[in-house]
Amino acid sequence: MRLIELVAADRIDTGLRATDKHEVLEVLGGLLARGMPDVSAATITKVLADREALASTGVGDEVAIPHGRMGGIDRVIAALAFSAKGVDFDAIDRQRVRIFVGILAPEKDNTAHLKALARFSRILRDARVRAQLLSERDPARVLAILESEATASGC
Repeated sequence: MRLIELVAADRIDTGLRATDKHEVLEVLGGLLARGMPDVSAATITKVLADREALASTGVGDEVAIPHGRMGGIDRVIAALAFSAKGVDFDAIDRQRVRIFVGILAPEKDNTAHLKALARFSRILRDARVRAQLLSERDPARVLAILESEATASGC
């Protein structure tokens, strides 16, 4: 599974307007539901919120990776959202989060979502990459940046 295969341009929001954690999860739920007619955005949002209730997925450096597993899907998918102002997301470094990566995996898959989490984390550790992604407004360019960085880092 290549990182770039998890994301599609229609699951990228470069102008996130959410102001709190719940709104972010709703946006990610809506993005992840695109192209999946049998799964509702509300159901996905609940999966993300239930996981978030266990512990914040705000990993620091202005990044959060809300994720979850559910039935009704057959592969790992991801969505991205970028906030200019940032959102208080209870991140471990107490900083506002500007980059959100939503990951959804099949319920019976115990490892694929962990690989996706690790790959996104590896790429987003680089401040240069985070700055590039935050400066983009075109989802196609976001995908190009991710593809370039994933190739360079072996993700």
